[in-house]
Amino acid sequence: MQNRVLLVEDDEELRTLLARYLTNQGFTVREAANGNDGLSLAMGQDCDIVVLDIMLPDISGLDVLRQIRAKTHLPVVLLTARGDETDRIVGFEVGADDYIPKPCNPRELIARLQALLRRIAWDQEVGVDETRLYGDLRVEPVQRRIYQNDTAMDLTATEYEVLQVLLAHAGSVVRKTDLMQWALGRRLEAYDRTLDMHISNLRKKLGNDDPPRIETVRGLGYSYRVPA
Repeated sequence: MQNRVLLVEDDEELRTLLARYLTNQGFTVREAANGNDGLSLAMGQDCDIVVLDIMLPDISGLDVLRQIRAKTHLPVVLLTARGDETDRIVGFEVGADDYIPKPCNPRELIARLQALLRRIAWDQEVGVDETRLYGDLRVEPVQRRIYQNDTAMDLTATEYEVLQVLLAHAGSVVRKTDLMQWALGRRLEAYDRTLDMHISNLRKKLGNDDPPRIETVRGLGYSYRVPA
């Protein structure tokens, strides 16, 4: 599994702590203390995943994320202020794959990074490389891309995982607990709206169908409806 992490955090004490912990867990860590340096390193494609603080001294972490998303689908985990739901919502809208509230538990950060990288590595290694069609959507597992009417959808790594799981079970209900585990690699916890935010973004990107392609089955989960 690839394990090169770019850590963009201006708090030197926290950055040093997280970098040391990541290194001890087998990750190769590159560090940046501000947004511009972090953006330059991310664009150099010398990392497999980015841990990005939202509050940076020069440019906002959200602006860094926007520029990353304009060029690459590199997985990004945001570090956000605890309880600041607005930052999390905007982060997901811009293209974050996951978030960790600060002050963060290094073990939880490791678990989130490993889960995200494991899903990507699994898709690349299992050999499930056949093109799959679902109405106007085409899934290309080798490319890790989904096309709508032959146009590649602009999806984050996590949005890709969520949508391809729903497509694989099209017409059936996928429980939120299962979707969280399969697509995000972790258990669904109380008050965790991460999955809801990804579903909201996917609905926008799929278009304004009525009824929506991704239907909410109250109390259970979600179901993908293949348009007629």
